[in-house]
Amino acid sequence: MKAGSGAPMVERTVEELSVGDERAFRYVGLYSDLKEVLRRDRYRFRLLPNGPASWDRALLLNLTFWQGAGGDILEGNQVAADVVMHAAWHHLAARALAAGGGPLSVEALFLGESIASAFDIYLVGRLLACPIRSSFLETQVPAMADAASAAGLSKQGFQRLLREVAAGPERSFADLRALLFEVGVALSRCGDADEALAVLVRFERHRFAPLLHHYELSNWVLFARARGRQGRRPDRRVEAIENALRADAMPLAWLASQWVAPALALPVTTP
Repeated sequence: MKAGSGAPMVERTVEELSVGDERAFRYVGLYSDLKEVLRRDRYRFRLLPNGPASWDRALLLNLTFWQGAGGDILEGNQVAADVVMHAAWHHLAARALAAGGGPLSVEALFLGESIASAFDIYLVGRLLACPIRSSFLETQVPAMADAASAAGLSKQGFQRLLREVAAGPERSFADLRALLFEVGVALSRCGDADEALAVLVRFERHRFAPLLHHYELSNWVLFARARGRQGRRPDRRVEAIENALRADAMPLAWLASQWVAPALALPVTTP
């Protein structure tokens, strides 16, 4: 093969991949169901071809060319359990929010990403109490600590935040998800840096504000502005789901009943 020609990526279903960290995640509610959603729908992950593939390359492609509806790119034949769940939430969001097969609205993109990304904080809360060692915690907690420190949160403040997350994983998911959605949508509507700064300042007292920049918000905003469907009116479907999630004391239970359970009730997709 000539240099620079590049081999195509190959597709694999979750059944064809080795799932890392799965033993610890079996203690987490929804893991088995979310994995089963991907299995039943024959969701396709994409693998980088043999060559100078690396985690950095997969990360760049995923952050820059994410679709809001699947096709996660992996560096090899293994996928982390948390990535399985992240992909499943995006897949479910796309099923719930896609209209006529066209591009997702800006609001829909942020709703799906806010659910998938805020689920990480739920996982942290649940796994902190899990007796089994988890590579997810070993990587995510230090990364969150670095983001919090850069935002000015002390080590003691971050430890206090972790204790709050462990004591209330679902409440933490609810709070962070709402923050990510609201900040993301607001930033996407800003015309310049001054307006964007005002948005960040408006939310700086939120307990999860120190973690905002852990979630690659700039990539979300740039992608949504470039590829999301812009409407003169708010996306009513997103608005209804957002209101339901905010009104429910157990938003993950709402998502499980409204998105996960119906997906599991459908016939299995055949190859």
